[in-house]
Amino acid sequence: MTDNLKTSSMETTWRLSFLSFFFMIIIFQIKADPISKVGFRVDLTRVDANGNYTKIELLQRATRRSHHRLAQLTAGSVKSVAASPPTDQYSAPVHAGNGEFLMDLSIGTPPAAFSAIVDTGSDLIWTQCLPCSDCFNQPTPIFNPKKSSSYSNLPCSSSFCAALPTSSCSISSGLCNYLYTYGDSSSTEGVLAAETFRIGSPDPTAAPAIAFGCGDDNQGAGFSQGGGLVGLGRGPLSLISQLKLNRFSYCLTSLDESKASPLLFGELAELKASTTAKLLKNAQQPSFYYLSLQGISVGGKKLAIPNGTFDLQSDGSGGVIIDSGTSITYLEEAGYKKVKKAFLEGVNLPAADGSDVGLDVCFSTPTGQDEVEVPKLVLHFDDGGSGGGDLELPAENYIVLDSSTGLLCLTVMGSSGMSIFGNFQQQNLHVLYDLEQEAVLFQPTKCDQL
Repeated sequence: MTDNLKTSSMETTWRLSFLSFFFMIIIFQIKADPISKVGFRVDLTRVDANGNYTKIELLQRATRRSHHRLAQLTAGSVKSVAASPPTDQYSAPVHAGNGEFLMDLSIGTPPAAFSAIVDTGSDLIWTQCLPCSDCFNQPTPIFNPKKSSSYSNLPCSSSFCAALPTSSCSISSGLCNYLYTYGDSSSTEGVLAAETFRIGSPDPTAAPAIAFGCGDDNQGAGFSQGGGLVGLGRGPLSLISQLKLNRFSYCLTSLDESKASPLLFGELAELKASTTAKLLKNAQQPSFYYLSLQGISVGGKKLAIPNGTFDLQSDGSGGVIIDSGTSITYLEEAGYKKVKKAFLEGVNLPAADGSDVGLDVCFSTPTGQDEVEVPKLVLHFDDGGSGGGDLELPAENYIVLDSSTGLLCLTVMGSSGMSIFGNFQQQNLHVLYDLEQEAVLFQPTKCDQL
């Protein structure tokens, strides 16, 4: 997940963070506050933790992974290389896993079905391949390239091999070998190949000659909900770039939902948005989707954040990226301090130490109290002249409660340099990436009902 690591590191680290983070926390029922127009009233419904970890342990693991990924995002970049497969329209169901969002697809001829983690913060597409030297257990059979008539290895001379952050060339075979290592010590290693992918179910659409990582040495418990990852970033190795698509959209359900929601590609992706954020490009980090964040309001008051705090700098530093694989949101320190101060002043609860859960702004909730009022959080984007750049987040997208400790915490942290709009903040938002108009569109939606 950075450099060789960079794109992949983002994949598992944040993805895993997101789900483990969600399952350990609370589901909030939101009511519009009839008295105040600057806050939400939240019913605090405590939910028991699942799995082998307590809520506090899961929260610790989740925030630790997010912190690793944040550190890795600021390093390295991917070379830009042209791709040439055909353009088409595709759709796929996306469903919550055990810490990730996964899409349904199949690979090879005849097709072998599997699920893969969806990540807009990286490029590489990969799945586990036989014969395995070391593979994790996955719900579906591991892909056997020898049984596919459409499989081919890619040589070191391939432009896709050149696009890898780290690769090596086999002297004897001339094949392109890759290794991606993730921030939580997960990794995938194998050869770069080309294969026919069929996207969606039950009537998948074929996408031939897609470059992907055929991994025979893959380590990391977090991968086991699926059989690999699909990068949707802006770099040449991503599914978006290889299919030459100019738009796609997703709608991430709450992670406790069992229903699938749609991932739409090409002209199938349509949205009449209530909020528009202009997209920016960064030649130093070409894989990322940069948003034009201009300001933040808390409790109905626009914060006095210094001008340019969230700007993308001429040297490629700074800026704000949106990433479906990051759990929480990180803000440049100068802006985060203002947000932190506003929440400490705006929540009528005693402040508490959240260091055990890895979060900075936390409060103690009284025993027996079932409602807490929290300030509204609004992000102000440059809308490119569309007339709607304000994104008002529902409280459950930025506030969590840990039932084992009674801690009520803000899922926003400070960073130095790059800021990240995480997937926890994207719950039940229909998000469309329009690469032709260079904009990201948001529409509040009950994603499990689409």
